Amino acid sequence: MRIIEAGDIRQAMTFPALIEALRKAFAGDYGMPLRQVYHLPGENGITDAFAVLPAWNDEVMGVKAFTHLPGNPAKGLDILASKVMLFSRPTGAPLALVDGTELTFWRTAAVSGLASDYLAREDASSVLLYGTGKLAPFMALAHAAVRPIKTVYVSGRSPEKVQVTIDEIKQQRPDLEVFAETDPNQRIKDVDIITCATSSAQPLFSLDSLKPGVHIDLVGNHNHDRRECDTDTVVSSRVYVDSRLNVLNEAGELLIPIEEKKITEQHVQAELSELCSKNAEGRKTAEEITLFKSVGTALSDLIAAHLVYKKLSL
Repeated sequence: MRIIEAGDIRQAMTFPALIEALRKAFAGDYGMPLRQVYHLPGENGITDAFAVLPAWNDEVMGVKAFTHLPGNPAKGLDILASKVMLFSRPTGAPLALVDGTELTFWRTAAVSGLASDYLAREDASSVLLYGTGKLAPFMALAHAAVRPIKTVYVSGRSPEKVQVTIDEIKQQRPDLEVFAETDPNQRIKDVDIITCATSSAQPLFSLDSLKPGVHIDLVGNHNHDRRECDTDTVVSSRVYVDSRLNVLNEAGELLIPIEEKKITEQHVQAELSELCSKNAEGRKTAEEITLFKSVGTALSDLIAAHLVYKKLSL
């Protein structure tokens, strides 16, 4: 069994290869039960979490396990820790233990890039990125892998973290113009793609600030009582998700408007597998607003882990 660390993933992975592997996998046959998240009592009244995400196709089986301990930064530790265990589907033999933290950055962004390939305007050239965490640079790079992006604007609370994010994007894509954005409420009126990877509990923007034809990508929130955009935006958008099962179980962006009786579950046009298999239509007009909400899927972990394993085994 191979041990695959974060550095191995960075060496082997590219967004074009991962996005195409995900496209093929979501269009094919696979198994993916509802993921199980267990909430555990943490220190000082904080709730910790332990989650298990299984998936399989005709080549591999896998399970991702991750921990989420919000009190860890006070101890100088990361909030998240994760591993993916990969098995052969034909034989059941263990193949690899893969660093799930680095893998999550890649697959989360690649899923958004894949959705953007169906939902963003083909001439989309600008991105407004909300968030400066470790995931943030990956998000901009994934969208730039599927659309002719020229300019990226980075919005965050810490100027130092904004600069780090800018530097990481430019290191990978020196052809992109990347700027710190101190007034996202003004900039948002001009951009083609909005991607949000934040821990915000409240909407980051409102419907009246958006231009026609914008594509909205939301990945930061996994809680039923938090959201990165407001109800009016959801109501006025063509909404797509990575997984109905998971999103409608976790994401406040949809659950809050449903609770307010502003939409029903049928407001979701399709999930990613339906777009990839061509059983659902993506963007229909240049003027409509599209919205993609992702909370993560075990299948994307499985495919990303298998791709790295295959590349490192050559």
